[in-house]
Amino acid sequence: MRQNLFVPNKMPYAKGKNRPDVPCILCAIVEKDEKVERLEVHRTELFTISLNLYPYSPGHLMIFPNRHIVDTRELTKDEVYNLHQLQCLSFEVLTQAYQPKGFNVGYNMGESSGASIAHLHLHVVPRYPRELGFMDVIGGARIIIEDPNATQEKLFGIFQEVTDATET
Repeated sequence: MRQNLFVPNKMPYAKGKNRPDVPCILCAIVEKDEKVERLEVHRTELFTISLNLYPYSPGHLMIFPNRHIVDTRELTKDEVYNLHQLQCLSFEVLTQAYQPKGFNVGYNMGESSGASIAHLHLHVVPRYPRELGFMDVIGGARIIIEDPNATQEKLFGIFQEVTDATET
């Protein structure tokens, strides 16, 4: 019989409870609203990069426009270009911080796709060899081995270093 392990604080969030009382969580991050936990690691004029509060792996990032949109077709040409630059920057920062061997990159657009936030965001998930561990096999669960706050501190510094180096 398979048993499942759950991250205790994610279930209420997934059911719509325990969510901050804001119209849009990502807009609240952009606005630096104290009602939401902000795990921001980098910001430009057009986009914010934040850690995912419920990561699939250490370093799981979300890149989202600072303006509220829900579909990639709403992006301007400047936003598309900036988004691509930030995606590549994220690969560089995550490679320096964690040495992943691959990345999952993608959007969940619309409720039927599994999107839990109605604000466009690009997931960048670092992947590692042999990610399947004994807990995955015997418990059917994945264990996240790094606190998102520690990840934020680490990645914020590397984003600063990398962007400073490319601007000089």
